[in-house]
Amino acid sequence: MALQLGDKAPDFTQESTQGEIAFHDYLGDSWGVLFSHPADFTPVCTTELGMAARLKPEFDKRNVKMLAISVDPVDSHTEWIKDINETQNTEMNFPILADADKKVSDLYGMIHPQANDTQTVRSVFIISPDKAIKLMITYPASTGRNFDEILRVIDSLQLTAGYSVATPANWTDGDEVVIAPALQDPQVLEEKFPKGYKVVKPYLRMTPQPDK
Repeated sequence: MALQLGDKAPDFTQESTQGEIAFHDYLGDSWGVLFSHPADFTPVCTTELGMAARLKPEFDKRNVKMLAISVDPVDSHTEWIKDINETQNTEMNFPILADADKKVSDLYGMIHPQANDTQTVRSVFIISPDKAIKLMITYPASTGRNFDEILRVIDSLQLTAGYSVATPANWTDGDEVVIAPALQDPQVLEEKFPKGYKVVKPYLRMTPQPDK
């Protein structure tokens, strides 16, 4: 059965470029991003891993651990990293899982036979500290991911986990947010949103981002 939002992220133990990784132990109390790559020595993946490595300080600020995966073995990953570092002007600073037996790819449904029956599609899973799957995105092999969008989603997930709000279209950190429709008691609203709020419609109430 396909994974769904809210499901517990399947645990696994697999070799990587930084040694054996037991996934849940690796995440610990952090958020996680698990993202797959069709194959080593492929052009789009090379740019993606370089971008992710350069953005690692941004993920670190958000208490997020990254973990990439490809169906190639560790020795292939190790050689590929040399190319990533050279061409993308960076240093790989997080592990790439070696999934030659496709154990993890199958667990997470990363192989889509109608697209390619041997390589993984570009899957992204964002996982909360309680190991719940909070977001899933699947890109075709021909389309590179937007890591700014992944960071934006993490900002939204972390904000909405702590406050009774949702984030509107095109929201970025610092913008106004939407008050959850379930909140109706005026006293509760005043307590939760001391900066005030604007009623656009009874179901659409905007307020300044509460953690700013």
